[in-house]
Amino acid sequence: MTIEEMKQRKREMGYSYAKIADLSGVPLGTVQKIFSGETTNPRYDTLQALERLFADPCMVREASSYSAGREGMYTIEDYHALPEERRVELIDGCFYDMAAPTTLHQRIAGELHRQISNFIIDKGGNCLPFVSPVDVQLDCDEKTMLQPDVVILCDKDKLKKWGIYGAPDFVLEIVSPSTRKKDYVLKSYKYIEAGVREYWIVDPYDKRLMIYDESEEITPIIRGLGEKVPVGIYHGELMLSFTHIAEWITQFEGL
Repeated sequence: MTIEEMKQRKREMGYSYAKIADLSGVPLGTVQKIFSGETTNPRYDTLQALERLFADPCMVREASSYSAGREGMYTIEDYHALPEERRVELIDGCFYDMAAPTTLHQRIAGELHRQISNFIIDKGGNCLPFVSPVDVQLDCDEKTMLQPDVVILCDKDKLKKWGIYGAPDFVLEIVSPSTRKKDYVLKSYKYIEAGVREYWIVDPYDKRLMIYDESEEITPIIRGLGEKVPVGIYHGELMLSFTHIAEWITQFEGL
């Protein structure tokens, strides 16, 4: 892989220089010099480390107890063995690094969780709302652990001290530039296959909402962010408002 190809992969994945250094083990100063063009002939082992990072979608810098060559074979045990400060998702035995959410991302998740929580409290409902980070061992296997942005769980038998064991009833993910492909493609498949009744993707960059609802004949449903949207698992009784969110997106674009 050439340096120009690595630069393209960097743009696609949304990685900062610091993240590349952290995941590859290459010193930050060296990374900056290579990608700025200051260093034109990097050492071979440095190029190899960077190439492994960009070529392997399962790549995450491994803890000292890990052995190389296990991509696609990581388990829940490996997930729990990671340092507490490292935030990742485990999908089909692959680790996916999770960047810190933007302030817009946090506001959207918090606002939608607030509306859902208020509805459940006001109605005296039995379902439980959660906002990230909460561990979800989605399909009860040993190779998948996700951290959705917003969750509604109605089957309390799935509630464990550490998180949720099995498919929640409702999952909402907020797209960021670095998670677009994962949210739209990989996670959509995982959530639907695991039996999540309703999966929402909020995309503040395309200003749209995509809804996968198992009860609908035609899915996904695409909506704008300027309207109230009914939550299917509550048969439309719960309507989520995106009025403030649409305003926040406009403000965020001006920062």
